[in-house]
Amino acid sequence: MLSWMAWTLPTALVFIGIFSAMGVLVVLELKYPGGQERRGILGLTTTRGDRLFISLLGSSYIFLIWLGLVGTPLWWPLGISVAASAFCFWKV
Repeated sequence: MLSWMAWTLPTALVFIGIFSAMGVLVVLELKYPGGQERRGILGLTTTRGDRLFISLLGSSYIFLIWLGLVGTPLWWPLGISVAASAFCFWKV
């Protein structure tokens, strides 16, 4: 049934991580409504969902640039992406 996509463990973990992050945001929105809008260093007014989207988009760019310039292994871009995402949720 799911043979249309190459479901490997890393692929499944990426999707599980994204949907888990969205689930956490839903729970936070139910507990603390309003999305905690704030103005960050980029001058944008963002909510938690906006910051998650910016983090996911930035992480994909980090991985694509790393693969294009360096190749494997992918542990370094993973660390850079986690640090960039933490910075995004902290300051953006």
